Amino acid sequence: MRHKIRMTRFVVLSLLLVLTSFGTGSVQDVSARDRVQIRWFVGLGTGTEAEQIAAQEAVVSDFNASQDEIELILEVIPFDQAYDVLATQIAADNAPDIVGPMGIQGRADFPGVWMDLDPLIQETNYDLSDFDPALLDFYYLEGEGQLGIPFAVFPSFILYNKDLFDEGDIPYLPSNYNEPYIDWEGNERPWDMSTLREVAMVLTVDANGNDATMAAFDPDNILQFGFGNWAGPHNDLRARDTIFGAGSLVDGEGNAVIPPHWVEAEQWFHQAMWEDFFYPNLIYSQSELLGAGDTNWFGTGNLGMWHTHMWYMGWGTANLDADWEIAPMPSHNGVVTANLHADTFGIMKSTDNPEAAFTVLTYLLGEGANDLTQVYGGMPARISLQDGYFERFIEVQQAAYPDVEWAEKNWHLVTEGLSYPDVPNHQEGLPRSAESRARYARYAEEFASDPDFDVEAELEKLRLDLQAIYDTAD
Repeated sequence: MRHKIRMTRFVVLSLLLVLTSFGTGSVQDVSARDRVQIRWFVGLGTGTEAEQIAAQEAVVSDFNASQDEIELILEVIPFDQAYDVLATQIAADNAPDIVGPMGIQGRADFPGVWMDLDPLIQETNYDLSDFDPALLDFYYLEGEGQLGIPFAVFPSFILYNKDLFDEGDIPYLPSNYNEPYIDWEGNERPWDMSTLREVAMVLTVDANGNDATMAAFDPDNILQFGFGNWAGPHNDLRARDTIFGAGSLVDGEGNAVIPPHWVEAEQWFHQAMWEDFFYPNLIYSQSELLGAGDTNWFGTGNLGMWHTHMWYMGWGTANLDADWEIAPMPSHNGVVTANLHADTFGIMKSTDNPEAAFTVLTYLLGEGANDLTQVYGGMPARISLQDGYFERFIEVQQAAYPDVEWAEKNWHLVTEGLSYPDVPNHQEGLPRSAESRARYARYAEEFASDPDFDVEAELEKLRLDLQAIYDTAD
């Protein structure tokens, strides 16, 4: 999975820092060095893979060699421990200076701790002309300021297993946005959620070779599924429902809401699991067929179509013994929405050295950005680095996974997906974010476990419970 855990000497170092600094209040107290020390915390997002750690080490080494005033210290924490470690550090008045890469959700999990970068941007005349203004706005939070500067973007798209399409004699998906799907009878159809459903049902096959459109299909012995989402059957419903359009579980006045098109999406996904059988339910998602609980269903070779992000590319298809291709996101009611993940770095308000931290931040966004975005798998947000990005990405992936013809894919669809971002973003913060997510995760697990689940009634219960949680927020 994306955040595969590997312990490193940096993990050990960071855990030692947590333990040893409780009595001192500052990591600088344990060092006699003349340089200002800036701690860079990695773990709330990507960055914990062995090859990523090596690249981050190199960036740290290069930065430290480039000047003699600041010492950058890297701390890498396994993803499943990072939230608790950072929370502990903050509570112990021992927070790092810079955190990242992290997405919107990682930032939202720690509300109120991030520095508004705008004063330092103004003071240093930092040049923002190399960034899309819309992406700059993406990191502006009303009441808190400019909490980040764009670093890497991870558009979403559809991956499909061409070998499974060939086995079923199913025509391939469109190669461009605004292009119809040509079905098996030669008819043009809009590439939308209705067409995706029909293709997915034909791709879903049982142990006797029947597909999900056939009366003899056996839903208890499925060997191949038609469609899946990187968020799985029981994780973030906001991530999966956004394929039906952007939305939020909280309105501008702080009220809990379930957008009507998300109600439609939830009904669609429940039918997909329990009546049409082309989307894995909880039991199937945890079976050996789909990786025994791993979130990389597509990598098993037993899934026809997969909604995922750019961060998936490379490791996610590494062990897939099949040919695959990229397709555009389908529309719903004539509107295309391509979930966007976007990573950056944040400076904590508690830093004792904001100017030095900002110097490091601009290095990560500047001199270090090309190498880091390559190893993180993201597209550079800096416009000047986007030219030739896919050529560089392909070169790296071809060396790592030589059995795949990386250059022959529809990479243009990744870039074009940036034209269809979800605004508001599906990872935006909610009041009492951790409690809110735990509540809708419980809803989603029941949803994926119960064929008789009453979607509308349970969504109303979810809304009421979320409102109760929101009402206790500060």
